Parts: sequence; C-alpha cells; structure tokens
Amino acid sequence: MISEKRVVEILEKTGVLQRGHFLLTSGRHSNQYMQCARILEYPNYTGEIIEGLAEEFVDQQVDIVVGPATGGIIVAYEMARQLKTRNIFAERVEGKMALRRGFTIPKGAKVVVAEDVITTGGSVQEVIDLILEAEAEVVGVAVLVDRSNGKVDFKTKLVAALSTEVISYEADHCPLCKENTIPLVKPGSRNLKK
Repeated sequence: MISEKRVVEILEKTGVLQRGHFLLTSGRHSNQYMQCARILEYPNYTGEIIEGLAEEFVDQQVDIVVGPATGGIIVAYEMARQLKTRNIFAERVEGKMALRRGFTIPKGAKVVVAEDVITTGGSVQEVIDLILEAEAEVVGVAVLVDRSNGKVDFKTKLVAALSTEVISYEADHCPLCKENTIPLVKPGSRNLKK
C-alpha cells in the first residue's frame, strides 16, 4: 500500500490539497480544501495511488469494479485496469443511482466500489445497494480520500489512500478570521470580502 506521506505529497503537488482560509459550501470555514478531481489530471499519479489500493483486492478474484458517476468513473476504470477485470459505472436517474447503458452486475459477482472521495458516503452506499439488489457480493470499497476519517461504515472493507477529517469552524468562531492574516477564499473564485 502507498504511504499516506506519499499520498499527501502527490495531493499537494497536484493542487488537490490546498492550504489557506476557505469558505466551504456549508458556510463553515477551514484551513484546508481538497479538490479531489484535480488528481485525475495526472494519470501517472492517479495510477500510482490506485496501484496501492488495488493491492488490497488482488487476491479477492474481483469480477467487476463499479464507480459512481462522476467522481468514481476514472478511479473505477483505473482500479479495474490494474485488477485486470471489468469496469462499469452507476449514474443518477431521476435522483437515484442506477445502471444504464447496458451495464449489468451478474448474480454472485464479486464487486469492488471505487470512488475519488467520500464525506458522508451517500453515493457509494447507493452503489452498494445496487450490487446487493443484483444478488452480488460487495468485496470492498476503495477511495482516494476518505474525508470522514473512517467514520463511514459500509459494512464491508474500506480502503483509503488518505483518511482525514477536514477541520472546519462556524464563521463566528473561526480562529483564522480572528487572526485576520489570511484572506477568506471561496474555492473556485477570487478572494471573498468578509
């Protein structure tokens, strides 16, 4: 398995892991932000990280790797490539994860779910439910980044290249605002006036 130190090095080098003073979608503030999709810009680094994850499943005789759209599509593809098996993805149809495009999961198949990042694990759980509905076996879940720091329980093996919890603060209690040395930034935009 790839070391967390190496994963952090890659995530910082590729701009995935950013440090500063960020306004999160929730309205909370944090000193770090992760734009996990950025790792997919670099196939060599993506492959290196996923190789470490795939090692955890190499002896499991995996039949299919499934990724939830959109973040899990490339991750699942690379995981399947390294495990030399099939790859499919699930996507939302009327707000619910479904298999489309002729994708199927045979009864009894051994399946790994692969995703770029989990926070609550909702999309991954929906994919797990699809696998169980097909009467297949969930061998495990592989993710690049587990932002729940291991708190999400899928009732199966969970392998993460990096497990962390993004510390955040209510705006009124943000120590970075009190220090007033680092400007507040909303990711994807320029500086935001406080």
